[in-house]
Amino acid sequence: MARRKTNPGSKVKPDNILPIRPQPEMPPEMPPKAMAAPATSASGRPETDPALDPVPPELGIGCSRVEPDDRRGESLDHAVKSLLARFTMGVSPYGLSSKMFNWWAHLAGSPGKQMQLVEKAARKATRLALASAGQMPQFSYFPTNQSGHCIEPLKHDKRFDAAEWQQWPFNLIYQNFLLTQQWWYNATNDIDGMSRRDEQVVSFVARQILDMMSPSNAIWTNPEVIAQTTREGGANLARGMQNLIEDWDRVISGKPPVGAEDYQPGRDVAVTPGKVVYRSHLIELIQYAPTTERVSAEPILIVPAWIMKYYVLDLSPHNSLVRYLVGQGFTVFMISWRNPDAGDRDLGMDDYLDAVDQALDAIGDVLPDTQVHGIGYCLGGTLLSAKVAAMARDHDDRLKTMTLLASQTDFEDPGELQLFTSESEVSFLDHMMWDQGYLDTKQMAGAFQLLRSRDLIWSRYVHEFLMGQRQPMFDLMAWNADATRMPYRMHSEYLRQLYLNNELSQGQYRVGGKPVAISDISLPVFCVSTSGDHVAPWQSVYKLHLLADTDLIFVLTSGGHNTGVVSEPGHAGRTYQIATTPGTAHYTAPEEWRAQVPQRTGSWWPELVTWLRDHSGETVKPPRLGDAARPLGDAPGTYVFQR
Repeated sequence: MARRKTNPGSKVKPDNILPIRPQPEMPPEMPPKAMAAPATSASGRPETDPALDPVPPELGIGCSRVEPDDRRGESLDHAVKSLLARFTMGVSPYGLSSKMFNWWAHLAGSPGKQMQLVEKAARKATRLALASAGQMPQFSYFPTNQSGHCIEPLKHDKRFDAAEWQQWPFNLIYQNFLLTQQWWYNATNDIDGMSRRDEQVVSFVARQILDMMSPSNAIWTNPEVIAQTTREGGANLARGMQNLIEDWDRVISGKPPVGAEDYQPGRDVAVTPGKVVYRSHLIELIQYAPTTERVSAEPILIVPAWIMKYYVLDLSPHNSLVRYLVGQGFTVFMISWRNPDAGDRDLGMDDYLDAVDQALDAIGDVLPDTQVHGIGYCLGGTLLSAKVAAMARDHDDRLKTMTLLASQTDFEDPGELQLFTSESEVSFLDHMMWDQGYLDTKQMAGAFQLLRSRDLIWSRYVHEFLMGQRQPMFDLMAWNADATRMPYRMHSEYLRQLYLNNELSQGQYRVGGKPVAISDISLPVFCVSTSGDHVAPWQSVYKLHLLADTDLIFVLTSGGHNTGVVSEPGHAGRTYQIATTPGTAHYTAPEEWRAQVPQRTGSWWPELVTWLRDHSGETVKPPRLGDAARPLGDAPGTYVFQR
């Protein structure tokens, strides 16, 4: 389909693009005739001093020949770091150690901070001692809360909720742990001379160590485990050992977790009817069958993240966003990404951007001269944002609106993911990926589990291995275990260009060899973020207000990165906030926005449908499913089954 161009006078703001850092000018190559011939030995070989040997012009200034010894040294470094990365799940020990030393050095040079920490430790010890003696209510200097505890767990910390934890001595054990945890938070934050990012990394590491040492993780300090063991005569521990052996066997044999086999794509999940209407090496494009007599004239293209299978947005029939949109009278197309292997190591970000362009062209074959509503989820939303910015630059108006779901366009503050996006960490991952050609699913899953180790690692350890109680599998958990690999080149590029250099928000990210700017986007935008997101913190997603000069609807919904997006109508306990910011409005800080916008009960999905209808034309008869002369198969396609 030929791209339709907008009016040449449409919104283009080159002044908003930050200048690209100039490359150093290279000297002209010396003509061969100007180079003196080197002296030769009796054997005919040039006699040159390695220290004085001129650098070939093609190597440029500051370069030197790579001697065999250098290659051996680089190969040794590469081999050692690749091997080490497999044991550390891809987490660089070098970057962590430098930040820990940085923290120690700055703390050692801050006697005032040390005095505060000593005072806090003494005060906490006194409060705990008075609490143990039952005298705390008599002392106003050591206040307690209504429960009589000297400290309460955070709202999301459910480890000590059971009644058994309120009995002596376990109440004092967990109170002591929480006080210690609070002290370490104070010890790793507000250190004079340290950057906020380094403080967050050190605080994160300290919390991981403390969570590992929590009294809830040991048999002899967890009263729930003790009571269960007493009631069952140790049978729970026997079951737990069986669970551990079974899980270990599944891990080393590459099998999915227990119960995941009950959620097979095309049978239990990803069951919305449709056809594969386009296939390339990198994507399959699925068009879903209509369920209404008439549909909106403009179709929807969903660009999911390539780091997981697409069907998080097409789970079970009751919580499938795809099925919901189809049922509301929209023609929906979905990109299903290929699961790359070592042969795809050289696929880069440009290939993934081109895949979105191919999907739009394929939609144009089905619905000629029709604009499309674009929806991007997670990194798919980041990819879509870069593509839309490039389309705005090139006067390409195939898209009518853009919807971003838990997607960042500014990576200055990526939250706790910054632990895995330092220069040291990215270099470490490069060694590991170069060796195997891709980032393995287990290596990527380990990083995300660390972000919520309390819930994803230690809570599971207690329930399944100590209590002997298998946690029931459900569709979202089974999808989470169905991960994909990432090509070496692409993963390295997006970590460096987006996370490390933050090029997209600064107008320095290049698409098609030229920079793009989010401020060039003039499409209406519907942006969704989740309050409990550890992958794309909502304050970071909110920075789109600073970048885009278009009408923007921002939604902040309850839940996490996945559960907040998979928030179907009727899901109990869901809340959200929504407000429209015109492109000409003044900026409002995120916390101020949150305080001003009223909270609503229910799902945000109907809000999206209403907004899409407001930006759609008349309804028409449903289009054909792809090219009937070239059937490529039924949904969910073939790429979703690649392991």
